[in-house]
Amino acid sequence: MDKSLGIVIVSAGKGSRMGTEESKQYLMLTDKPIIIHTLEVFNRLPLVGEIVLVTGQDDVERAEAWVQEYNLDKVVKVISGGSERQHSVYKGLLEIHTEWIMIHDGVRPFVEASDIEACYEMALRVGASVLAVPVKDTIKKVDGSGIIVATPDRQSLWAIQTPQTFRVSDLLKAHQEAQSIGFVGTDDSMLVERIGIPVAVVQGSYSNIKLTTPDDLEYAEFIEKRKGERCYDTSRARV
Repeated sequence: MDKSLGIVIVSAGKGSRMGTEESKQYLMLTDKPIIIHTLEVFNRLPLVGEIVLVTGQDDVERAEAWVQEYNLDKVVKVISGGSERQHSVYKGLLEIHTEWIMIHDGVRPFVEASDIEACYEMALRVGASVLAVPVKDTIKKVDGSGIIVATPDRQSLWAIQTPQTFRVSDLLKAHQEAQSIGFVGTDDSMLVERIGIPVAVVQGSYSNIKLTTPDDLEYAEFIEKRKGERCYDTSRARV
């Protein structure tokens, strides 16, 4: 089996909370669609051997055209997803030929290369890993009547992001066992945890946001502008 890293980018959702007719992953961020920004991060990494993009059935053709237009040579397949995110991941998983796999949200375009590498290295040591950040706010557990019933210790709480890294064989087993009983998890880590595999947390960046609402898009434009200014300053310093 190929020793490089396989990537499944999940981009099949409609994203109704964005409030746009166009799916959020295909909205423009500065000069290109959000999904292309995401794909480019992984396409540049030497450790990545192949990328599978899972998208909506109606979007496969245009996504394939963008892969060619933006020279994303590590994208080996663009396939249509399933009715749930979990089903889309499973379909992408079946197309991967590497020993290790990362699952990443198509609408997280600001993930850092160094965090991707750290997540991979942790998985090699422990068996599975997820990128995450410590929760900043105090979290309350609330009952059905809106009454606070508990305040968990904030130091033990992390907001889970992607990428999430696993052995292909482990993730395949986790998905198949979940399917056998009709279990649908909120992320892939949850499925792997269910079959007893330890999953380590790797601290990432608070800028690795998932673009879900119009406010997120405004913040994304700010981040992208700041990145451009930083690159400009660096280039001037070399003159």
